[in-house]
Amino acid sequence: MSFIQNFKNANAMIIGASQGIGFGFVKQLLQDTRINQIYATYRQQQTAAELLALTSEYADKLTCIEMDITDELQIVEAVRNISTQINKLHLVINCVGLLHEDDFQPEKSLRQINPENLLRYFQINSIGAVLLAKHLLPLFRHKEPSVFASISAKVGSIGDNQLGGWYGYRASKAALNMLMRTAAIEYGRSCPQTLVVTLHPGTTDTRLSRPFQRSVPPEKLFSVERTVSQLLTVIEQLEADDSGQFFSWDGSKLPW
Repeated sequence: MSFIQNFKNANAMIIGASQGIGFGFVKQLLQDTRINQIYATYRQQQTAAELLALTSEYADKLTCIEMDITDELQIVEAVRNISTQINKLHLVINCVGLLHEDDFQPEKSLRQINPENLLRYFQINSIGAVLLAKHLLPLFRHKEPSVFASISAKVGSIGDNQLGGWYGYRASKAALNMLMRTAAIEYGRSCPQTLVVTLHPGTTDTRLSRPFQRSVPPEKLFSVERTVSQLLTVIEQLEADDSGQFFSWDGSKLPW
């Protein structure tokens, strides 16, 4: 039997829920009768219109919270807000990630290394996740099976890196994997019923991957709906000794 086979009346939190994979998780979990409450975070109102529109339709199940994971005070405030309504979380999925922005793209060579951009990659892809682990821990300190998952990327695997390039993205995702692996060990002592994992979603048709889709074979480019279904299947099939592991969308373990 999988670790969370008996999920019922569960509370979920999706971080980075305004678009892409995060928004896909919200839509799918709203239809899941095992999930009681969903807390969905977004960074800016202007890019969260679709998510916020769902709150009128699902007022009893969906709560949206403005939160930037690069600001620890905002994380503290969001967790305090959630804690006034519930005292435990069962499924948390951190979907926040940065690959490119208007002002920068992933580096193709050492010539393009820029310390400010590197810091930004780490702030969003690595440090934000471990701040979540720090402040969400009290809501995982209960006796029911729970999962804290972060969306990582196969390019963050040091063992798998054959192509080079993308210094900041690769390194920040490798750091995410190490931070979550380390958090998994502490969670194992503090809240042993919670599994901490990182997940590679595959190449998904989102804003993050759009500039880089040309070289992806059509059968390897997943719709958001397919990615979400695949990742939820991986989560549902986790076993008690899987905490601290790095899984691909098909359930296989990825090298560090």
